[in-house]
Amino acid sequence: MADEGPRPPHRSQARDEPRDGAGANRTTELSGTVALVTGASAGIGRHLAQGLAARGAAVAGLARSADRLQTAMDEVAASTGARTLAVPADVTDRTAVESAVARVTAELGPVDLLVNNAGLMDPAEVPVWQADPDEWWRVVESHVRGPLLLVHAVVPGMVERGQGRVIDLGSGLSTRGRDLYSAYSVGKTGLMRLTEVLHAGLAGTGVHAFDLSPGVVETAMSTAMSIHEGRTEWTDPQVVVDLVAAIAAGELDQWSGRFVRAGADELDTLRSVQPEGDARMLRLRRYGDDDPTG
Repeated sequence: MADEGPRPPHRSQARDEPRDGAGANRTTELSGTVALVTGASAGIGRHLAQGLAARGAAVAGLARSADRLQTAMDEVAASTGARTLAVPADVTDRTAVESAVARVTAELGPVDLLVNNAGLMDPAEVPVWQADPDEWWRVVESHVRGPLLLVHAVVPGMVERGQGRVIDLGSGLSTRGRDLYSAYSVGKTGLMRLTEVLHAGLAGTGVHAFDLSPGVVETAMSTAMSIHEGRTEWTDPQVVVDLVAAIAAGELDQWSGRFVRAGADELDTLRSVQPEGDARMLRLRRYGDDDPTG
């Protein structure tokens, strides 16, 4: 079905009366926040759009499939009463990203929270030398070029206002290499470094950047991966939502530029810990005290 063109955002209803109970036990209120979530039509992005809206945020969802995205955002609006906006775009297309962000700003307001969630998985489970180079590169681009273009379009406005937060959805595969999923791993490692350099460049601006691994949430992507075959324990998507909401509310700013993992890190612990030095940053391990690269 062809894209029917822009639709107006849904207007909020009473936020203290969620229609389906979503958000009834919310721990972090985000009323007044404008969130932009990429990859919002399915999987983790869909959970995040729902969870942020349930907490009072106005949520713009961005994804390539216009029809599926519109359906998802309509469902979020209907179940939460939040303002939502579906903005179809390919995150690796600079013109499309810039147009999408301009539309979000015009219809919902300046973006307070950017969640870079969209990204592809290796289409074939083969060693890197057997992978199709073009397909491999498309996966890497989705995790590095895509977030870069969103950062380029959104962060200047945040810096101008002196506030805002960027969350890059990382992965445990960003911290280690393995024989399969090489493009995904390389892309997520690049994204982890992008988060760190973004954090460094934002020092003193009031804007913060975070690398958040969602753990292993049960989605169409994760269940198709052979490493998860037979898995019975999955990360509760609500845990991911809670972490994202806490970051959006400014409760974890001391973790800016660092790696946190849903399903392993306890939210209350993250709130209370002040990380120091290069803790939870991507670094080489020294082989000993005399290591010249240490």
